[in-house]
Amino acid sequence: MGAMSAETTSGRIRHFILNQFPLARQRDIADEDPLLRTGIIDSLGILEVVVFIESEFGITIADEELVPESFESIATMARFVDSKCDQGTEA
Repeated sequence: MGAMSAETTSGRIRHFILNQFPLARQRDIADEDPLLRTGIIDSLGILEVVVFIESEFGITIADEELVPESFESIATMARFVDSKCDQGTEA
């Protein structure tokens, strides 16, 4: 079941990225492709992604968790979200 939820998480994030960032559609990105380093997402884009993740998955991302490593790719975002969800939701 864990693998299925990871696919669902990355699928939901991928859907948002492709809809929100035209460059992602143009480049036909894979889940492991770097998004920040290649300019697909910039710092303002990360804020959009954070707002989406918080509302979509019902988690809160603390300021100290806003590190580039967590948002490098769709795959790293999905792992980050899954680890937050595994910790339990604390509102």
